[in-house]
Amino acid sequence: MKKIIVLGILPLMLSASQLIAQTKLKMNEEVTTPSGLKIKVLNKVDDNAPKPENGDTVVVHYTGTFTDGKKFDSSFDRNEPIKFAVGKGMVIKGWEEGLLLLRKGEKAIMTIPSELGYGSMQRGPIPANSTLIFEVELVDIKPGYKPSFYNVDGKKVETLPSGLQYVVVEPGSGDSPKAGQSVSVHYTGFFLDKKVFDSSVPRNQPFTFALGTGGVIKGWDEGVALMKKGAKYRFIIPYDLAYGENGRPPVIPAKSTLIFDVELIDFK
Repeated sequence: MKKIIVLGILPLMLSASQLIAQTKLKMNEEVTTPSGLKIKVLNKVDDNAPKPENGDTVVVHYTGTFTDGKKFDSSFDRNEPIKFAVGKGMVIKGWEEGLLLLRKGEKAIMTIPSELGYGSMQRGPIPANSTLIFEVELVDIKPGYKPSFYNVDGKKVETLPSGLQYVVVEPGSGDSPKAGQSVSVHYTGFFLDKKVFDSSVPRNQPFTFALGTGGVIKGWDEGVALMKKGAKYRFIIPYDLAYGENGRPPVIPAKSTLIFDVELIDFK
C-alpha cells in the first residue's frame, strides 16, 4: 500500500491546548473534547510519565481506518514510527490535540471528525469529509526548544501613530540603522497566547534583511529602524502591519496580532 503520511496536512493553532492537555483520561473510557475529537485510552501508564508539550518531538506508531474498518495506512505494517514536532502544524488537527492528552507509552483510539482531519479535501485514498479512526501508540517524547521570552514586567509600552507598540528591554548603543542597510537580528515570534510560530534562536542563525525595502512585514521595517546595535525590543504588531486580513496560511491565521522579541545583532 502506498504510504499515506499524516504529516504536512493541516495546521493547528492551539489556543486552548494547555486546557485540553489537563484532561484526565481513564482506561477504556471514551472522552469527547470540545472540538469534537473522541479519544479512548487502551492502557494506562504511571501518572508521572511525561506528556508532550508544544515544540516537543514525538515518536508515534499508528493505524488509520475508516468508520467501516477499512485500513488506509499503518506505520505498524512498515515497522517504522513517524516523528514530528507537536504544535507546528505538521499533522492534522485531531492528531495535534489528541497526542497532547497522552503520556509516553500509552495507546489510544482517536476518532477524528473531518473538520479535524482533511476536511473537504480528498487526500489519496481518503475521500473528502471523512471521519478517520486512528489507533496510536505514543512511543517516545523528545523535548523540543523551550523559548525564553523577554522579561517586560514594569517596562513602558510605547505606541506609534501606525499602531505599532514596542517595549525597550535593552537600549543598545550607537546609531540606528537606516533604510537600505543590511540588518541582522535574532527573533522569536509568538501569538498573544505565547504560542511560538517561529524563532531564529534554536537555529543559531540570525536573520538578515535590507531595512525599509519591503522585504519584511511593515511592523518590522518600522520597529527595527528604532533600534540600536545590541538592543532588545519587544514588538506588538497589529495585523495591518503584519500579514493583514488573510494572514499567511498555514502558519499565521487571519487578522493575527503578532509579538516579536527582537535583538539587533549588527547592521551595515
